[in-house]
Amino acid sequence: MKILLDECLPLDFRHCFPNHDAHTVQWAGFKSRKNGELLPAAEAAGYDVLLTVDQGLPHQRHSANRKLSIILVGSRTNQIEDLLPFVDAIMNALYTIAPGQIVSIP
Repeated sequence: MKILLDECLPLDFRHCFPNHDAHTVQWAGFKSRKNGELLPAAEAAGYDVLLTVDQGLPHQRHSANRKLSIILVGSRTNQIEDLLPFVDAIMNALYTIAPGQIVSIP
């Protein structure tokens, strides 16, 4: 599975997903793109999932017709020490998420 980590996530968080092809927005060349541009660009680049803590993302236009899925992590902050407790739940979501689905991990 090809995972894109949103710009708001720490770069080293990608190492938490060693069995997946996880890249940062910066590495993928999508830095500073707004969500309206990021989502179709990520999908066109073959990403399956966007991982984010951006709580506003589900309220933006995301069509169920998209192939790109979104995992929204409800972490207190975007610091890696606050994100690490969510890794198991994220991994479980990766194995069950459907294309175009938005999954919130509280």
